[in-house]
Amino acid sequence: MNADDASRITQIALMAAMADGQISAEEQRELASVANRLGVPAATTAIDQPVAARQGIGILAASLSDAEARRTAYEVALAVCTVDGAPNPPEQAFLSALHGALGLAPAATHEFEDQLRAMSAAPLGGSLPAAGAVTDDASLDQRILQQAMLTGALELLPDRLANLAILPLQLRLVYEVGQRYGQQLDANQVKDLAGTFGLGAAAQMVEGLVRKVLGGVASNILGGLLGGATGLAAGTAVTFAATYALGHAAKQYYAQGRKLSADDLRALFTRFQGEAQGLLPQVSGQIQSLAKQVRLPDVFSQIRSGAF
Repeated sequence: MNADDASRITQIALMAAMADGQISAEEQRELASVANRLGVPAATTAIDQPVAARQGIGILAASLSDAEARRTAYEVALAVCTVDGAPNPPEQAFLSALHGALGLAPAATHEFEDQLRAMSAAPLGGSLPAAGAVTDDASLDQRILQQAMLTGALELLPDRLANLAILPLQLRLVYEVGQRYGQQLDANQVKDLAGTFGLGAAAQMVEGLVRKVLGGVASNILGGLLGGATGLAAGTAVTFAATYALGHAAKQYYAQGRKLSADDLRALFTRFQGEAQGLLPQVSGQIQSLAKQVRLPDVFSQIRSGAF
C-alpha cells in the first residue's frame, strides 16, 4: 500500500456518488468525510469531478497497490452509495462493475455488505430516557465517557467489521443527548451534526488506511491525538476522542437550543478532542478491558434493536 492509494480511493468514492448521475447532500457530506480522513486538502472543493469521470473504473482499480487497498476501495464506495438509502439500480451496476474490476472474490464482501445494510437501517429510537429537561448532568457526562470507551474498544478488535458498529453508536449517542434536552430529532438531523465534524460511515471505513498510508497523521482528525495513546492502537485514540468530543459538542449544541453555528461547533469539537487526549491515559486500562469483554455479534444485535 502506498500514499497514492488515498487519492485513488477518494476518486473511486466520487465515482460511486456520481453513479446515478447526481450527488446527494448526504453523499457530498460522506465524500467530504472520506477526504478529511485521507488527508485530501479542501475536502469539499478539491475533488475534481471531471477528472474522476474521465478515469475508468478499471484504470483506478488496477492502480491500487495491494489487496487491502482494493477491498477498502470497494467498502468505501459501498458506504457512499448506501448513505442516502439502499443503492439504486445505477449504483448497484457501478458497484458490481467495481467489484469485478477490483478482482474481488464473489463472496469476499457478502458479510460486510449484510452488516452495512443492517447498520444503516438500525433504529435511533428504543430504550432511551424519556424526552425532557436534563436532571443529572454528571450522569450524561458519564454516559458520553462510557460510549467513547466502548467505541475505542471496538478499534482493538481484530475483526474489521467492528468498524461498522462505531458510527451507529456515535449517532445514537447524539440522539440520546438531544432527547435528554427535550429535542425531537430525526435520523438526518443526527447525521448532519456528525457530518459537521467529518464523521461518516465511509470515513470510518478508511481510518485504518489513513494510519497505514499516512503514518498515523491525517488532517484535523488524527493530529495531536496519538501522544496520549500509550499502549493502545492509534485508531482507539482517534475514535475515543471523536466520540467523546461528539457527545460533549452535542451536549453544548442542544443545551443552547441548537443555535450554535457550524464553525462554533467545530471549535467545540476540537476543544473536546484535546480534553479527550488528556483523559485517555486515565481510561486506557478500562478500554483494554472492554475490548476483552465485548462480543461483536452482541453489539450488532443491540444496535439493530435500538437497545444501546
